[in-house]
Amino acid sequence: MPSMPLTVVAAVVAAAAALPLLGWALLARPASATARARDNLLRGIDLSGPGETAGPAGPGLLRRLADGLTPRGTVDRLDRLASTAGRPAAWPVPRLVAAKLVLVVVAGGLSALVVGANPGGPAVLLAAAVTVVAYFVPELLLYSRGQERQEAIGLELADTLDQMTIAVEAGLGFESAMARAGRNGKGPLAEELVRTLQDIAVGQPRRDAYLALAERTGVPDLRRFIAAIVQADAYGVSIADVLRTQAQVMRLKRRQRAEEKAMQIPVKVIFPLILCILPTLFIVLLGPAVMDIIAAFSG
Repeated sequence: MPSMPLTVVAAVVAAAAALPLLGWALLARPASATARARDNLLRGIDLSGPGETAGPAGPGLLRRLADGLTPRGTVDRLDRLASTAGRPAAWPVPRLVAAKLVLVVVAGGLSALVVGANPGGPAVLLAAAVTVVAYFVPELLLYSRGQERQEAIGLELADTLDQMTIAVEAGLGFESAMARAGRNGKGPLAEELVRTLQDIAVGQPRRDAYLALAERTGVPDLRRFIAAIVQADAYGVSIADVLRTQAQVMRLKRRQRAEEKAMQIPVKVIFPLILCILPTLFIVLLGPAVMDIIAAFSG
């Protein structure tokens, strides 16, 4: 009976080890409803001392995997990306770490098969590139989702500030206006406003809750608005005046961003025009003339 190549054996072993990890990473759940409730209350609150970030708690095996097999800097980076992306409930940080390891194992096994079938420099480089990309796939997905979420928050900010301005001028307090805007809204900004109010309700100082809102979202316009609100609260400036000014600034910036994108359209159209439309136009217009010239000279 002929013996199997070593690369095939290694790939089979890698795939056999990856399948249980993949099932465990996808199907593992917290132990109880109490643990899930505690995790939701403590999400984003640092309870581990200076220099450490307390991520959402998960199953014990997931937590050991995150702490033991992955550098702390990678876990912190995933935690920041997950916070910007809105912390998807189905993908806590330990599960993302497990997914990174599973993808590396699967990509490494498949790459070993490719290199074993076609040994050589290009195959090795391709296998290494695929393995590296597979390792960073969860981070790329989180980054993409975070960018989309930040853009959505930036677009919603001006309208939300207008709603809050009207509510404050009608006699409501700032937090009541924020609650109304969060209750009436449906996007990520409304979710963040509701979460900020929940943080204040469970005892977090208002200033810390506002700064945490700016830190979670990472939107520059929202960060400037929070800084203005914190300063107004510290120096006793009228919140209605601050909201009115910030709403005007946000509307102006939104209009400027729209004008900037409109001015970029001609530049973006040049490349499809040159590569796709002009060659076809030249063929249609000049093709018959070129054929007549060739026929005239050949005859």
